[in-house]
Amino acid sequence: MVFPHLGGDIIKVLFTLKFSEEEFDKIRDLGYEVVFNSEGNKSTLDKLTEEELDSFDVLVTYNCFEKLDISKMKNLKYIQLGSTGFDQVPFDKLLDREILLCNNKGGYSIPISEWIVSTILQIYKNTKYFYTKQDKRQWICDYSVSEVYGKKIGFLGTGTLALESAKRLKSFGVEIWGCNTDGRSIKYFDKCYSTEEIDEIFSNCDIVVSTIPATKNTYNLIDKNKFSIMKEGSSFINVGRGKVLNEDDLLKYAHKFRGIALDVFEQEPLSEESKLWDLDNIIITPHNSWVSEQNSIRSFNLFYNNLKKYISHKDPDNIVKIEKGY
Repeated sequence: MVFPHLGGDIIKVLFTLKFSEEEFDKIRDLGYEVVFNSEGNKSTLDKLTEEELDSFDVLVTYNCFEKLDISKMKNLKYIQLGSTGFDQVPFDKLLDREILLCNNKGGYSIPISEWIVSTILQIYKNTKYFYTKQDKRQWICDYSVSEVYGKKIGFLGTGTLALESAKRLKSFGVEIWGCNTDGRSIKYFDKCYSTEEIDEIFSNCDIVVSTIPATKNTYNLIDKNKFSIMKEGSSFINVGRGKVLNEDDLLKYAHKFRGIALDVFEQEPLSEESKLWDLDNIIITPHNSWVSEQNSIRSFNLFYNNLKKYISHKDPDNIVKIEKGY
């Protein structure tokens, strides 16, 4: 890793994410000059002068890229994302520059894994049906409720989201399968397959959960060819990125699934005209699975530790391979 900032000058970091002054002081104590300018509705990022933009060495942001042209930040060396995903990043403005990019991998894994467990239970316990009857004050038993016990649950991707989910799901007596680039073994997974063997997951598992990022290789990866080989009465869940899923194909095969749960979509917000809303067997949440009262604490701890490593000339955690897109 190259650290072009080395020297006696103070490193200047622009935060577009709000933290307390006490937390910002902790960053200052590491040796940084901290500037905060929100990326929210009241942002003045687009008002920063050329001189101000040139002064920043580090950018800590969730998604300021529509308001801030990073190509004008001539001294930018390091971008720390507050998100796990990074499809909001203008990679074309980074490829020709020695800019380090890190994401918040693992920062939201606990709340998202809880969302995955929750939706699986809702699907097999027919929770949506019971809530509908409750709203109508109807006392109607449902004998199609099923156990999760003994099911095969397959994860596309075996990163932190899948790992935290597998850890929690093991207590339900399920079999956990995973798919990663080379089929390497992962803790909590009973079987792992390579990406070349991905159809093993789709054809054999009762529940398929997608946690993979959106890249040129994963765009619309989950389509009619995958849905056609899934079991009748199986379930599909997507919590990774919407662009990996062909939503039109999902609509065509929706009838074969016991349940579908989607938290991410190709276009967000999901249009009111989308036919996905009309499905009886679907749970739709508005990209909300990551939300938790603990997020700010976890994110700050990651930012602090990475900035501490960076100023100490050590590699930060969660470096994104820009040339590969993950």
